[in-house]
Amino acid sequence: MRILSRHALLGAAVVALALALGGGWWWTNPEPRLAMPVPEASEEVLPLPPEPPRVADSPDYEACLGKLRDDAQGALGFAEAWEARGGGDGARHCSALALLALGEPERAGSRLEALAGRSAAGAAARAAVFGQAGQAWMVAGQSLRAHGAFTMALTLTPNDPELLVDRAIAAGMLGRFTDSLADADRALAQDGQRAEAWVFRAAALRHLDRAQEALRDIERALALEPGSPEALLERGILRQLQGDTAGARSDWESVLANSPDSAAADLAQQNLALNAAGPARR
Repeated sequence: MRILSRHALLGAAVVALALALGGGWWWTNPEPRLAMPVPEASEEVLPLPPEPPRVADSPDYEACLGKLRDDAQGALGFAEAWEARGGGDGARHCSALALLALGEPERAGSRLEALAGRSAAGAAARAAVFGQAGQAWMVAGQSLRAHGAFTMALTLTPNDPELLVDRAIAAGMLGRFTDSLADADRALAQDGQRAEAWVFRAAALRHLDRAQEALRDIERALALEPGSPEALLERGILRQLQGDTAGARSDWESVLANSPDSAAADLAQQNLALNAAGPARR
């Protein structure tokens, strides 16, 4: 089973947002693409952690969550048996996360949304579960459902910077770039040290034809996280748009050299190939 951290999922979302904003084939097709590239069906993706606050407090809950990384099928069986014995919210939560780990993000998203809506847990815990539902919908390529789940989460914890970043991504995937920028601004007002928020803000600004501001944001992101493949990918796109072909190539080559297994590397490779092909292929 392949387990992705939340950071890795956000990295994939940066690439998806770059595509939606015209990345990759942007010089042949400037219209935004709204399809989100998702992991291959054979890959099993779980946005970990669930972190505290959690929806239950019991040894069975901890045991079930502990199985997710190495034995998602076992975690699902454990959760289902536990729910049959009256395991409640803890069993339902673990079951939904296990489904996500087993490559069923739509079923997981529906269950996580239902759990967050009816749980007796506190606001922070319910917001976290709505956030996990949103991440599941993003894995499923359903940006509208993801945006709705993140919005529900933010009604419970309005100033959560992670949730604001997540909704900024979903808004960008829907072509709602002004909304994406607004959420990135709110996230950065809460925590200006979030490199990924600066990257998403830059991507939204690029689509809003504010390239100079976007470049400044990318430099902020790289100051916070030197070598960030997502930031380098975005800076390369911005440089190419400004006619700095050598600078764009340097950024994309850095992504391939230093982060060859990242989600950004695939798009960097595509951009390099188009760059090398010259105007006749663009």
